[in-house]
Amino acid sequence: MTKKAILSICLIFLCLLGWNDHAIAGELSQRLTNFPHWEKLTSVQPAKGDLVYPEWMAGTWQVKSTLVDLAAPLAPDIVTPGFEGNRQQLNKPVSFLVRFIQSKITNSGLKILPKINNNSQNVVADRAFNSLNLARAYLGDETVLSVKVDPDLPNRQITFLRPERQLISIVTARATETNSDKKFITSEVFQQIFKGGSRPYLNSVESTTAYHQLSTTNPTIEADQVTAVYLSPQDPDYFQAASQPVALYRYRLEFYP
Repeated sequence: MTKKAILSICLIFLCLLGWNDHAIAGELSQRLTNFPHWEKLTSVQPAKGDLVYPEWMAGTWQVKSTLVDLAAPLAPDIVTPGFEGNRQQLNKPVSFLVRFIQSKITNSGLKILPKINNNSQNVVADRAFNSLNLARAYLGDETVLSVKVDPDLPNRQITFLRPERQLISIVTARATETNSDKKFITSEVFQQIFKGGSRPYLNSVESTTAYHQLSTTNPTIEADQVTAVYLSPQDPDYFQAASQPVALYRYRLEFYP
């Protein structure tokens, strides 16, 4: 598995990963509508604690993820690693397990609880479980060794890969948006650092996802997700790209109990 292939797959690791920082009303909804005409999101706030999800997302789910569209707005001048290879993933669903669990705040940070007891507690993603299952679904059990989330900093995680490679993901900012029709939209911005080559590879990624609870039970939740890749300041094409993403990936997610 090449570095380019690993990076292209790891872009969606945080889609299934705090306190809610609310975006300007409707901005995230409009952002998804405007695909692929994006620029950097400006209304996000620094990420504090973990991302809190609505209670109807609690539980363990079988997820079917399908890449339905992709775009390289600055091509052919600037194309991110792995973009062309990702065309092979179009309309090919990938399945894996995820779970959203109960937590509460303690003096030492988040404490995971076995089940939901009352409304004062929070539903958060089991980031290590979700990222490990997603990574292995794409890369295989032999390539992905483990995923470790910092117990004191839930926004920082490391994916350990063979041979002696690491993907470090750090959530730096986020925004959320809710409405009355069982829809929850979240956007997270994070930095990725890939170690294991001759020199580290860095980029910035935004993952914006609209989750919708359905009245039917099969699937129970569907989601529209767009992952945008931005160049890091260390990239020689950084100023040429300005605030525009160099790659956009759109996924359809279906959650089955």
